[in-house]
Amino acid sequence: MSELTWFIIAIILYMALMLAIGYWSYTKTDKYDDYVLADRKLNPFVAAMSAGASDMSGWLLMGLPGALFVTGMSELWIAIGLLIGAWANWMWVAPRLRAYSEVANNSITLPSFFENRVHDRSRALRVVASIIIIFFFTFYVSSGMVSGGRYFEATFGGEYLNGMLIVAAVTVAYTFIGGFLAVSYTDAVQGVIMFASLIIVPVMALIALDNPSDIWSWAASNDYGPYTDGEGNPTYFNMIAGVSAAAIIGNLAWGLGYFGQPHIVVRFMALTSPAQAKVGRWIGVGWMLLCIVGATFTAMIGTVFFSQNPDIAITDREAFETIFLDMGRILFHPLIAGLVLTAVLAAIMSTMSSQLLVVSSSLIEDLYKIVAKKLPSEGVLINLSRTAVVVVAVIGAVLAINPSDTILGLVGFAWAGFGSAFGPLMLASLYWKRLNAAGALASMITGAVVVFVWGNYFGDIIYEMVPGFIASSIVLVAVSLMTSPPKPEVEREFDEAAKLNTVFRSDENVDIEAAAAEVKNN
Repeated sequence: MSELTWFIIAIILYMALMLAIGYWSYTKTDKYDDYVLADRKLNPFVAAMSAGASDMSGWLLMGLPGALFVTGMSELWIAIGLLIGAWANWMWVAPRLRAYSEVANNSITLPSFFENRVHDRSRALRVVASIIIIFFFTFYVSSGMVSGGRYFEATFGGEYLNGMLIVAAVTVAYTFIGGFLAVSYTDAVQGVIMFASLIIVPVMALIALDNPSDIWSWAASNDYGPYTDGEGNPTYFNMIAGVSAAAIIGNLAWGLGYFGQPHIVVRFMALTSPAQAKVGRWIGVGWMLLCIVGATFTAMIGTVFFSQNPDIAITDREAFETIFLDMGRILFHPLIAGLVLTAVLAAIMSTMSSQLLVVSSSLIEDLYKIVAKKLPSEGVLINLSRTAVVVVAVIGAVLAINPSDTILGLVGFAWAGFGSAFGPLMLASLYWKRLNAAGALASMITGAVVVFVWGNYFGDIIYEMVPGFIASSIVLVAVSLMTSPPKPEVEREFDEAAKLNTVFRSDENVDIEAAAAEVKNN
């Protein structure tokens, strides 16, 4: 059989597995809360792997290795910022959010949590949060579809539109039928595929080198990739060469975005208890660290791997983002190489499915249920959520037909939007008792508006996350202090959430519903 045939077999096997998990999840989904949040019974391994896979899109396997290959170690600042941000998110947000969302009227979406946290009876906070989610995630979903189309273009030489539609159709199918459980378990499997591929490919490439120690010096003094003048890239191993302070700060600021990413923090709300955040942190951050190390060594080894043998070449001769895929094709049997190629597809689909479900939840839980005169049955709510998944996917596909920006550009814009609109508010919700509805609403709107304006007009100065996060934080504190303090019941709830979180530090096996009831009664 031809190489292409083996690749197609591998992709079909992968797609079939995703659909099988979707069907299994469908059999476990009976209630609306099951569809939206897996009835809050997600184990820490699945939560951690799901959060990691839905976070690290195709950038981890293609964008990062390509950037490190071309420019050098100065491209690691984003990865460092993301690693620190992920650790901080699991450390400071995960346990307290799980406890607080239980106390705050059993909130199952981010907008509902913000509303319940400050007891906003106007519904303005919930509606605005939902609009922000729908707006920015539309761009995010579109970026995933663009990635899927370009993946099929580069891998199979097929049509961009056909590839985009295939990826979108399978992702929508398992999200549609299985909901949050399907998204979480497929993400976990996809995370394992990404991890295994990022370890196996560079290790096998290193073994294939004539002199493995060359990876520590080759790029700085020898021709490779885009460098053909006989001098190589002398600053390859220098992390600050040619990088401005503003660029370093902007790249590190990507880590701030974690506190406000709805598709990531919703995993914390789905944990069985706050105590599981500790295990999840070790698994999630450990997975992410090893994946970044794998991507870094893929680039370093690639500078030697593709230079020592003139008979092999990198497919992408501009951004060199296919070095990971090209290594896999060269080193392994076509079937194994095809399975390695699915790692990129896994990264794309895991992110997109999580985003589709979050937007669907916001449309139904945070908008439709507000205006509905009569609350529908559980079955109707589930079907409405499934319909919303399809609607959002169609809109994303329309935007992706003729993409007007780079994938990283689309992702960066949406990441900054969520990080600035929701990040300061999330931290204040969990740690500042004085927060009120006026401060929360003003902060959210400020963050979103500053990111939109800065990203469109001043993005060359510094990444829009920096001014957006700062402005949102200042407005949050200022408006909260200048307006009426929260009501006594809001402050009492804040104390209950803090006590509930403390309970699990002393006894991790406590039933959270029973503990919440006991804290409330005391």
